[in-house]
Amino acid sequence: MNAPLRFLAASALLLASLTTAQAQTPAAGKPAAEFTGAVADKAEYKVVYQLDSDDPKLIKQTLRNMKNALEDPRLKGKLQMELVAYGGGTDVFRQAQPYEADIKALQQQGVLLAQCLNTMKERKISKDELFPFISYVPTGNGELIIRQAQGWAIVHP
Repeated sequence: MNAPLRFLAASALLLASLTTAQAQTPAAGKPAAEFTGAVADKAEYKVVYQLDSDDPKLIKQTLRNMKNALEDPRLKGKLQMELVAYGGGTDVFRQAQPYEADIKALQQQGVLLAQCLNTMKERKISKDELFPFISYVPTGNGELIIRQAQGWAIVHP
């Protein structure tokens, strides 16, 4: 590259860096705007949480994340939520596990609780082993595919 072109390229880089630095620096005497998160400007949000692990820490984390989302002031009254359990995640709905109070609390807030029937068939799990207040879907993956196509966000903690 000849000298004039190198000078132009260097000048362009310098100008770009100065413009970027200036855009990130508040004007003299004005405080920097504080970022407070995304603005929930839609009337409704839809999310499905998928749970496919029997790890108690992950199950508790998923339930806590769901509760936190329901309590987010930006989303209050705007959130439709579903929990889809399959594979090892079926433990969240087992009567022998300690999650009943948490999932009942979510259900009382309108959360759909869906168990994969395919997992139950493969693992020979009876509906009698699960809480009587949950719903069933043919396959967990099918539910996720359909929900995503319907515009639902999918969260896999």
